[in-house]
Amino acid sequence: MALERARRDGGMNYWPGFVDVLSSFILGIIFLLTVFVFVQFYLTQEVTGKDTALNRLNAQIAQLTELLSLEKTGKLGLEEQLSMLRSSLTAAEGERDRYKGLYDGVGGGAQGKAAELSGQLDAERRLSSRALAQVEVLNQQIAALRRQLAALEEALDASEKRDKESQSRIADLGQRLNVALAQRVQELSRYRSDFFGRLRVILGNRPDIRIVGDRFVFQSEVFFDTGRATLDKPEGLAELDGLATALLELEKKIPGEIPWVLRVDGNTDVRGINSPQFRNNWELSVARAISVVQYLISKGVSPQRLVAAGFGEFQPIDPDKTEEAFGRNRRIELKLTER
Repeated sequence: MALERARRDGGMNYWPGFVDVLSSFILGIIFLLTVFVFVQFYLTQEVTGKDTALNRLNAQIAQLTELLSLEKTGKLGLEEQLSMLRSSLTAAEGERDRYKGLYDGVGGGAQGKAAELSGQLDAERRLSSRALAQVEVLNQQIAALRRQLAALEEALDASEKRDKESQSRIADLGQRLNVALAQRVQELSRYRSDFFGRLRVILGNRPDIRIVGDRFVFQSEVFFDTGRATLDKPEGLAELDGLATALLELEKKIPGEIPWVLRVDGNTDVRGINSPQFRNNWELSVARAISVVQYLISKGVSPQRLVAAGFGEFQPIDPDKTEEAFGRNRRIELKLTER
């Protein structure tokens, strides 16, 4: 009868399929962005380790630079000392020449003075030689430090090059993930659109079956009596038979690697229940969802493609406290989504 009414009405509303495509697209983006975050976290850890190595190298460079500065300061001090010694040596040589002239003029007393000055001159020459040796050692140390600095700069350049390569790999991975996401969303949305279009044809334009967002909504009275979770209404079973047929067709079309499921959600109104069978609305909503799922399984639908969920009175679609609002909130919702 539902099929005949659908044919008489004619036309088809594609808006549910479009809404469902959009929700699937958002869910797919969230999933692949989660994968991307984990991959980026792994690569960030790798880059962080390289940053730690760079920090150690920078610390070594700072230490070597400080040491080089100290060595340069010491070298300048020795050069100043050497300059003073040379000045003193020049003065001593002049004094020696002066006394030598006096010696030539006055004899033995002056000769003794000249010998003393010669001894002082030799001592100062020895001091100058030691100072020159120290300067040479400092020059060698400075050359060694410069070689170490060059090696560290080379290591830094290599590390920066590796970092750039890592960033390039991250960007490339992001592009591949985006492409995969687009392909996945496009493929799943096509099958979802086909399913909802087929379901609209099967269910027809009944007043007790509505579309709310991306879900098909059945009033609970289509399937269940008040306070019960047993499928004993022929009209409701006929609707579920049509749903099972659409699901079986969908299973044949969608590739097995796509993790799709049909989620059956049970909802009640806010009025409490306390029966021997159900202690509260939550138990009643879960039992009704399970009854629908078990019936679909009995019609050949794979259990792996079905999910039963109960929300009790905690997800109302009409917050009013009228009988009409209570009736809208007592419902069974069907949503095709990813596992």
